[in-house]
Amino acid sequence: MRLLGNKNHHLRVHLPPLPAGPDLEQFGRRHRFGLIASFVALLTGTAITAVAVAPMVADPALLPQRLIKQTVQPSGLNAQLEALANQELTLTRNTMTRATDTLEAVLSRLGVRDMAAAQFLRSDGTTRQIVAGRGGKMVQARTDAEGTLQELVVRYPSDVVDQARTHFTRLTLLRSADARWRSDLATVPYSSQMRMASGTIRNTLFAATDEAGLPDSVAAQLSDIFATDVDFHRELRKGDSFSVVYESLTADGEPVPWNEGAGRVLAAEFVNGGRAHHAVWFAPGEGRGAYFDINGQSKRRAFLASPMEFSRVTSGFATRFHPLMQQWRRHLGVDYGAPIGTAVRSVAEGTVEFAGWQNGYGNVVQVKHGTDKATLYAHLSKINVKAGQRVGQGQHIGAVGTTGWSTGPHLHFEFRINGEHQDPLLVAKSAETVALDSASRPRFAELVRTVQAKLDVAESLIGQRRQGE
Repeated sequence: MRLLGNKNHHLRVHLPPLPAGPDLEQFGRRHRFGLIASFVALLTGTAITAVAVAPMVADPALLPQRLIKQTVQPSGLNAQLEALANQELTLTRNTMTRATDTLEAVLSRLGVRDMAAAQFLRSDGTTRQIVAGRGGKMVQARTDAEGTLQELVVRYPSDVVDQARTHFTRLTLLRSADARWRSDLATVPYSSQMRMASGTIRNTLFAATDEAGLPDSVAAQLSDIFATDVDFHRELRKGDSFSVVYESLTADGEPVPWNEGAGRVLAAEFVNGGRAHHAVWFAPGEGRGAYFDINGQSKRRAFLASPMEFSRVTSGFATRFHPLMQQWRRHLGVDYGAPIGTAVRSVAEGTVEFAGWQNGYGNVVQVKHGTDKATLYAHLSKINVKAGQRVGQGQHIGAVGTTGWSTGPHLHFEFRINGEHQDPLLVAKSAETVALDSASRPRFAELVRTVQAKLDVAESLIGQRRQGE
């Protein structure tokens, strides 16, 4: 027996001629080991041949294809219904409460048909909060196939002012082992996800953020962060753009629909007139976080540029035609048009010098900042502070109204230095800033590299939208 292999790896096996008839069995015994070796070699040769020719097989995508159709007969409808009937189904439905909702209307939308549960909801003081106050609460119900309630969970913003951006309220209605209902109220921290967005200014900042799908709270933060870099009411230009990375909050994994659904802006870029302004949220050491530009210079100033969030200036620091006096007079402040009740904040730390009624100003608050600076907030519908009280920057001191000599709801705001009226925006822009300490700079530089990459991704969305237009 000989084993021969050629250059193409094809294997040939040469065996001695086999005898015929009764001598075959004797031949097998005598050449048993030779035959075994021959078959092993044959199998091995077959494997070698397969490896050698495998790459020559045609691409399966180019081979002819056949479409085979086959009718599948499902089980009868009655059999399927019977199988479902033997299973315990649990249905989960969700809805959002409306300002005009009744408890019955909410339960109806959720498919709840449970008289005992409805009676408990009407009688329990805690669960009556489901339809109390404003709408927009997230309600989730778990029922069986007949609509019997198993669990009800309601999620809505926390009523605690200091926790509005960090926590939500969870109201849970559960059936205990003895078939009685019990309610549980808890304040729970949000979870957060990172999101990116970008936009181009066509008209106003807030129209652009609406177009980009950003919540109002993100728009308000952008206007606050860049208020001393850009006058959004006098310097905004068509074609200006922004990119932003921000937190998107979730309550028990569910996206939050209310305004607090957007958390803090983590990084942003605003291009105004071809000049780019940057902001990055950074908490150096154990201190409170703040916004810095990419060079480590704080965006926080001693004075805020505006005493209101998310507002529009209806009259700037200039000469104007007085609507009541019917004559041209120098306007010594800034008027902010806003609905009655909109919160008014102190633009800087200080001490309340006056809080009360003051002739044409109506309800007014005056705050002293150091020895030479003072601010005035007029036409308020409500005053939240008292004379002599210490206030912090951004603290709510009252609410927009139309008291005194006023033609409509607005805030009249003045800034005085040594008794002389000044343009509040110019004062805010000229206020000193603080730079990062050297120990925090390496960590800050690493953060800037990370967020810059995300801002670049967000900015690319602008180009994609422009190509699609």
